[in-house]
This record gives sequence, structure tokens and C-alpha cells, in this order.
Amino acid sequence: MMRISYIGGSATMISNLLRGCNGLIKQGQGIDILKFQVREMSRVKRRHTVPPFWLPKATRILYPEHTTPQNEDFITEYISDTYSSPLKVEPWERGEWSTKSVRCGLIARKIGIYPMWTVEGKRKLATLLHVKENHVVKYIPPEERSKEKYSRMAAVIVGAESDDPRKFTRQYKSIFTNAGILPKKKLTKFLVTPNAKLQPGTPLFASHFRPGDIVDIRGMTIDRGFQGVVKRWGFKGGRASHGTTKNHRRTGNIGGGGEKSRVWPGKKMPGHMGREHRFLRGLEVLRVNAAENVLWVTGPAVPGPTGAFVYIYDTVLPHLRCSTAPPFPTYFPEDEVHSDEKYAENIHVFSNSSITFT
Repeated sequence: MMRISYIGGSATMISNLLRGCNGLIKQGQGIDILKFQVREMSRVKRRHTVPPFWLPKATRILYPEHTTPQNEDFITEYISDTYSSPLKVEPWERGEWSTKSVRCGLIARKIGIYPMWTVEGKRKLATLLHVKENHVVKYIPPEERSKEKYSRMAAVIVGAESDDPRKFTRQYKSIFTNAGILPKKKLTKFLVTPNAKLQPGTPLFASHFRPGDIVDIRGMTIDRGFQGVVKRWGFKGGRASHGTTKNHRRTGNIGGGGEKSRVWPGKKMPGHMGREHRFLRGLEVLRVNAAENVLWVTGPAVPGPTGAFVYIYDTVLPHLRCSTAPPFPTYFPEDEVHSDEKYAENIHVFSNSSITFT
């Protein structure tokens, strides 16, 4: 009898071990495998509070330059002339929409919560999202993307909220050189199908989504800092009286069954709460203000605090996807005359009369 001992519980490790011992099994020798569970010291971090080392620094330190008002006017005029024409080449040919098409999304800021009313008089809470100065920065075709898993998908880099170029570093400003647009405060990447490609420099508006469309929203949850198990996981805590001393909000026993010598991975314990990416899916667009580029979406649970950036996508829920062609690949003002305000069918418009007398 041959006895083999190993540490850990990986299924891949077991299969490789048995494959290596296949010759011994054919010779008729028995194999006794002993498994010893050990504490896993390496855990994947759920959040990062600092940017990665390979990301170029965006902003720079501004020193007092003591420029005169005439020089300030000259710099402002030079910046406006440099970034006055974002579309430097002929417009690209637009693709045809299909049910499997994936469009680009939008970057917005969370303004707050506001109530809306249906035509039946039912109150519905809505979250306001401001889509401010969204532009396409770069288009990456599928053949230039490194990940083979998503080789059929292209990528569109979108930036939001333009700012003074003097506030950014030279490395960061080089990203926007080919697009011919002002540097953006926020950048993100949207995966799209090749028929939904967008030319760099194309502006994106809130009318990219229509009232009644279903969207998914991704955001960073509110950072709560280090919290205990009662607030972080909803534990009951200890008893309030009858001999309890300093045990009211503690965890209690953290051992696992017969293996009291270790703590199982994934045990709910005190730690950092919040500041995690969360998706909220299946939200309906109730109202679109094209003049101010503001969206009203259902519910008060959009991730993040007021003023935080969120990312809006077409929903991936199969039974809630668009059955008719949306503005594809995005909304272009020259294509149609768009009213400043649009509401969903079941939302009451305040400019209309709500009571009629017969």
C-alpha cells in the first residue's frame, strides 16, 4: 500500500496527482490519499482604495503662474481653437440594428431622488441621473483586443465631464489627442458589437435611451469604512442583560463544526464595508429631459452617494430587452426633431390636466 499526503483541497491538484500515479494503479498497487486542510493565507482583495501602479497619473500639481488677464484670454482662445472640431474625418457608416446588437452605454452623475406619479395616481420614487458632456474617446475593433474570450466584441472608450487641459498630465492628455476633445474627468470602457461602433469624438446624449426602456446601472456603493458584524452582516449580537458583559454587538463563536482549529474561508466577520461595484438591473426609464440631459429611472436604490458616477447600460435581462430598434448606434440630433421632455406611457405629465369635469 502506497500512501500519498498533500496539503489543500484543489480539485485540479487531485486530478493531476491521480494522473501522475496512473502507472502505479495499473501495476496493482493501492494508493491511500490523505488530505490535510490548512488555513488559506492568500485571499483575493474585494476592493482597491488606490489606483494600480500601471495607470498614468491624471492630474498634476498646479503652481501659481501669475499670468496676466490678456494671457488668460489667449490661453482660453487657443484651447477653444484646438478642441473646436472633434470629428476630424468623414462620419463612419452606421450599422444595422438586430436583436443581438449591444450598444454603448453612458456615464452619469447621481443627482438625487424625486417622486413621480403614474396616470392612476400611484407614487413612484425615481433617481435622477445627469449625463454631462459624454464623448467617444476611442474605438477598439475586436481583432485589436487582447482577450480571446471576447474576441467577437469591440470596445468603445467613453469619457465624461470635460475640464481645463492645464489640470492634467501630458500622459493623460495624450489619450484624447486623436479624438480632438477636451480631457475628461472620467473614463470607462463599454463592450459593443462591431455593428454598433462609434467614431471618436461622437457626443452622447441622454436621448440615447428612450422613456420605457429597461436599463442596468453599475456604481460604487457608499464607503462605510470598518464596521462590525451587526451593521455589516445584520447579526443579532449578544444578549442585552442577564449577566452579559461587553458582548452586546460581538460576533460570537467563529469555529466551524469539528474543525475548531481554523476559521473557514468566507466567514462573516468585521471588516471594510462598502466601496464595491454593484449592478442594479431591470430599471425603467421614466422620463428624459433632452435639454438638460437628465434621466429619471425607477427606484431609490441606485448604487453610490449623491454626486457619484454611475454607468448606464442596456439591460441584459432577456425578457426585458428592447423589441424595437432603439437609436442605433446612438442618438444623433440631426436625425429627428426631439422634444425637450419625454415621459413613459404610464407616467403622468404635470403639464396635462389631471381632473376633467363633464
